Amino acid sequence: MPFETIEVIDQKHHIAITLNRPDALNSISSQMMDEIDGVLESAEDRADLCAVSFTGNGRAFCAGVDLKGAQKRMQGADAALVNSQFLDKLRRLLLRIENFPAPVIAAVNGLALAGGLELVLACDLVIAAESAKLGDAHANYGLVPGGGSSVRLPRKIGPTRAKQMIYTGDFLTASQLMDWGLVNHVVPDDALGTELSEMVATLGKRSPIGLRRMKRMVDDGLAQSVDAALRYELSLNALHALSNDRTEGLAAFNEKRKPNFKGN
Repeated sequence: MPFETIEVIDQKHHIAITLNRPDALNSISSQMMDEIDGVLESAEDRADLCAVSFTGNGRAFCAGVDLKGAQKRMQGADAALVNSQFLDKLRRLLLRIENFPAPVIAAVNGLALAGGLELVLACDLVIAAESAKLGDAHANYGLVPGGGSSVRLPRKIGPTRAKQMIYTGDFLTASQLMDWGLVNHVVPDDALGTELSEMVATLGKRSPIGLRRMKRMVDDGLAQSVDAALRYELSLNALHALSNDRTEGLAAFNEKRKPNFKGN
């Protein structure tokens, strides 16, 4: 399937999505959202999938929503409605990424600002190049968040630090955000691809259905009381006890061999 705003490589257990509008710093357009959404929708039911990853082509991961497009949307009598529809489309896409069954990895290669940061926040794991800079940035242009940073950022790094990022619009280093808990690993710029490959390779050795269920345990558990989340964990554990991958994993342990997981 041809794409104009993204590049997609479908490998074993892994779909790699590269944002491909380098001249616009990979800013998010309506077409880009449609293309990403189509890829994810077609892959949601794949039992063998262990990871989806996002990175950017060029010197930016994603500089946010395309502001030139935003200016066009704000022209005309129905500007408020058109802008609201665009942001609702972004909201739904980021929810699809956040709720995607398999783990989603952000490999941040450069600037990740505003909507780009919001894309990072929707991912499960974040690796970043040393030169990467991340920031909310809405305040720099008289804007306010519309893709979830006011909601997801405080849940990731705490409300005080989130308010600092949102109020100031400052660009922070990947190392600082690793200290704050947003980024998992920071690597030299030329090692980002290798780090992503190694992370994907690790996930590819795990049970796909196990990964999906552990993601649900963590994400759904955060929205529940501790007692309810513990009961939910046990219910998914009981369901997982019926899976072929669990049987295969225990058999491999007893037979001192590597497991051959099928994702069911």
